[in-house]
Amino acid sequence: MIDDEVLPRMEKWPGGGLVVAAADWVFNQARANSLWPVTFGLACCAIEMMATGQPKYDLSRFGMEVFRASPRQADLLIVAGTVTHKIAPLVRRVYEQMPEPKYVLAMGSCALSGGLYYYDSYSVLKGIDQIIPVDVYVPGCPPRPESLLHGLMQLQEMIRHESFGERGARRRAQLAEADGQAPAEVEER
Repeated sequence: MIDDEVLPRMEKWPGGGLVVAAADWVFNQARANSLWPVTFGLACCAIEMMATGQPKYDLSRFGMEVFRASPRQADLLIVAGTVTHKIAPLVRRVYEQMPEPKYVLAMGSCALSGGLYYYDSYSVLKGIDQIIPVDVYVPGCPPRPESLLHGLMQLQEMIRHESFGERGARRRAQLAEADGQAPAEVEER
């Protein structure tokens, strides 16, 4: 049975064949169901991220079981844990080495806002979104594996409904904001 979302994108050919009317939709479905994450586990949230990859939670049913060690082979960056000012340039470098389209999931209160260490430490970054654009936030200290699975499913849903043009413009504006530039300066490059 064909899903109701698919029917408006299909056209019948004479003789009974079907043709997909929107290539965006096909590419988005393929990208959403084959995410390859590179992990950047920095603290206790990394343990929960590893638990999500275990057989009990079974990431392979979502097409994400291939955790990559190289950012050049990945399209999803999962930042899990406390990000200090010293490690922040390395996180940014890993993000820049990933090919487009790339996505970022921030996991845990330390990656989202500095967590409990922000107010007692001068060295903790107040949120990973200050240096790279984040697509999905998964709150918690540490978040349970079910929360990470929910965040990954939200990312898949976002990918299924995006278009190539709007994604590029949004990403350039987010990077400009993280660099402290005006969006118009980024468009000129």
